Amino acid sequence: MWLVRPAQPGDLKAILELAGGVGPRLSSTLPRKDEALAEKIEQSVRAFEGTADPDETLRFLFVLEDTETGAVRGVAGIDSRAGHGQPFYNYRQDALIHASHELGVSHRVDVLYPSHALTDHTLLCAFTIDPELRGTDAFELLSRARMMFIASHRDLFTDQIVVEIQGVQTENGDVPFWDSLGRHFFNMDFETADQHSGALSKTFIAELMPPNPIYVTLLTPEAQAALGQAHEKTRATYELLQREGFRAGAYLDIFDAGPVLEARTDSLKTVVSSLPGTLHGSASKEGDLYLICGNSQAQFRCTISPMTETLSGDVKVPVRTWHCLGLDAGGQVRVSPL
Repeated sequence: MWLVRPAQPGDLKAILELAGGVGPRLSSTLPRKDEALAEKIEQSVRAFEGTADPDETLRFLFVLEDTETGAVRGVAGIDSRAGHGQPFYNYRQDALIHASHELGVSHRVDVLYPSHALTDHTLLCAFTIDPELRGTDAFELLSRARMMFIASHRDLFTDQIVVEIQGVQTENGDVPFWDSLGRHFFNMDFETADQHSGALSKTFIAELMPPNPIYVTLLTPEAQAALGQAHEKTRATYELLQREGFRAGAYLDIFDAGPVLEARTDSLKTVVSSLPGTLHGSASKEGDLYLICGNSQAQFRCTISPMTETLSGDVKVPVRTWHCLGLDAGGQVRVSPL
C-alpha cells in the first residue's frame, strides 16, 4: 500500500536522494545539503507536534512511503505562510500604454513588476516524486493528501493558497528567462540561485534584483515566449492542480517565469468533497477507491483504499487499511473520492 505520513529525521537520506535525483532539467525547492534539509525536517516535526514557536511559520513536510518495502518514494510540503515572515517574491504581469497625442501613436507595452503581494498566503511546495510514479494513483495521493490535511486542520491555513510551477528549461539545461534577466544581476547559474532560495531565503533577491519594472520587450524572444509557461515535465502536476481548482493568475516565478497558480482554499476540490466518517473494518476488498486519512495532526496518515459507506456515515474498509492508518475500529477519518 501507499501511505503519506509526516517526514521524520530518519527520512533525511531518502529525501536527499529524491531531491538530488530529479535530474538536471527538473529542480526541487528542497535543499540538497544535509544540514539545511535536516533543519526543514525538524521544523516540520515541530509543526506536526504543535510545539513550534508562536511566531514560527508552520512548515509541514510529508513523505510517500511504500508500506511493503518501507521505501520513501516522494515528498511534498505545505508552508502555512509563504515567505516565513519575509517577503515572498514574484513578478506580476501588467501593461503600460505609451502614447503620444502629437504623433497619434498609442502602444501597449507588457511589464513585469517585482511583487510580494502573495506573502503570507498558504503555499504548496517541495513536491518531488520518483519519476516512475508520475501520473499514478501514488502521484495523486501525494499531492492531494496535503489538501486532506488542510481540510482536517483548516484553522492552520489561510483563505488563499498558491503554488509555483517550474518554468521552461531547454534540453541542455538553459533557462531562457533566467539567462535573459536574472543572470545579469546574480552572476550565478539558475541551479545555484534556485538552491540558495530553497536552502536559505529569498531575501537575497531583494538585495540583488532591480527594484524597477522590467519591460518585456527588452528580454530575448526565448525569454518572452517562456513567460507563464510550465516545464514539460510538470504537465502531470499542473493538470492535477487544475483539476483541484488552481488557476494561473498574473504572477510568475521570479527565477524562471513559470506560472504561479492560485485558488481559494475553501473551493479546492478535495476540501469541498471530503467528508468525515467513522472507521469500521470490512471482510470485503470491494468498493470504490477513496483517499482516507485520520484526523490526528501529529500522527497524520493518508492512504488509498477501496471503501463502502453506510447511510449512518460509517466508513467500511479492509482491516489492513485501518492498520495502515494506525487507527482502530471506531476511529474518526476523512474521506474523498480518488
